[in-house]
Amino acid sequence: MKNTTLLAASLAVGATGAYAGGMDRSGMSISPLFEDGTYVELSFGSVSPDVSGTLGVSSGDVTPSYTQLSGAYKRDLSDQLSMALIIDQPYGADIDYTDGTGYAIAGSNASVNTTAITALLRYKFNENFSVYGGVRNLSSEGEVYLNIPVPNAPAGVTFPYAMETSTENDWGYLVGAAYEIPDIALRASLTFNSSIDIKFDAHEESVGLASQLNPTGTLDESMKVTMPKSVNFDFQTGIAADTLLMFSARWAEWTSTTINPVGYKAIVGDNLVDHDNDTISYSLGVGGRFNEKWSGSLSVGYEKSHGGFAGNLAPRDGYKSITAGLKYNVTEQTAISGGVSYVWVGDANTKIGNFETSFEDNTAVGFGLKLSHTF
Repeated sequence: MKNTTLLAASLAVGATGAYAGGMDRSGMSISPLFEDGTYVELSFGSVSPDVSGTLGVSSGDVTPSYTQLSGAYKRDLSDQLSMALIIDQPYGADIDYTDGTGYAIAGSNASVNTTAITALLRYKFNENFSVYGGVRNLSSEGEVYLNIPVPNAPAGVTFPYAMETSTENDWGYLVGAAYEIPDIALRASLTFNSSIDIKFDAHEESVGLASQLNPTGTLDESMKVTMPKSVNFDFQTGIAADTLLMFSARWAEWTSTTINPVGYKAIVGDNLVDHDNDTISYSLGVGGRFNEKWSGSLSVGYEKSHGGFAGNLAPRDGYKSITAGLKYNVTEQTAISGGVSYVWVGDANTKIGNFETSFEDNTAVGFGLKLSHTF
């Protein structure tokens, strides 16, 4: 049964995580910490969303394709103590309303990029109980260009606004505990990830600022953004010979995260980005070993749609997904994993000025590859 623990419910890096609540992308997995011996992995994922809305005319696909990279190193320091370093891209956003479509905010675009380095220590009291904790350094930056609707004007009448931030490095922490029964490949772990406060230097430009705050139409400021605290629960257990049941849930407090540049709020009277709901994302799957070389997994994912209005920079509300993965053991120490996810993106309504828009029947496809080696 032990070999079945090498199966991963997240073989397809990307699409499912990309459509979790807020700006979640990686899910902040710490699974490498539980690998045997000295272990290293490298992962690559690619996500191709297809999301469009309608306000008289179609917006066209507003979500560019993007890639995800991650890696991990784990080793035992003693019989009871082990460590791990994990690099991932936990948060992100990409939106691009293609110019020339005739859509009300055509030409608007935004991006958020992050990279996290997490250092972990795990202490095993015995073969069943362990605790772990560590620190996380988050590097982040963002930029946005918007064509803002003129109040009380017909749809399509806009003026430009741009904002970009500095690149900042900030710190958070995580703590957790795990219970295992190795003979049946059972493991349950609960991980708390702290919030991370970021203090950006932000630069805004807009003709709207000239009449509101600065005759030059520019504004430099300090802007605080809090990335949410979250809790991850991961569970697996053997249910038959070489067969594994897997379940995970992730809660994130996205209601604590707002992006509110001073100039934008003065012009529009609202935050650039905020969230009405916290989110819980679920995954349930099974994995099986076919022979000494091949194993595979199949899982489904779900996040509830909350209704109301979504933001124009994230026009989605919940998701459903299916993920399939395969793993090939090249040798006893080296393996290659690959998988694909298909996501049904939750329908959403947004507002542009006094006008309501609808984003319906949208999807995303992601695939991932992982190379792992045990020394």
